[in-house]
Amino acid sequence: MVVFHDKVEIEDFQHDKDSEKYFYPCPCGDNFCITKDQFTCGETVPAPSTKEELVEC
Repeated sequence: MVVFHDKVEIEDFQHDKDSEKYFYPCPCGDNFCITKDQFTCGETVPAPSTKEELVEC
């Protein structure tokens, strides 16, 4: 069973143009990191501190 913390839009992420990655703050204090390809493909992204899949794009 997967529990989601929050549903966010890609516009809510901070974009780093140099790395072409998007970042969003995790409740653990770290950041979720996703690429545009991961977002487009609908991949699930693990939380940084637990490595559990908590962000679904």
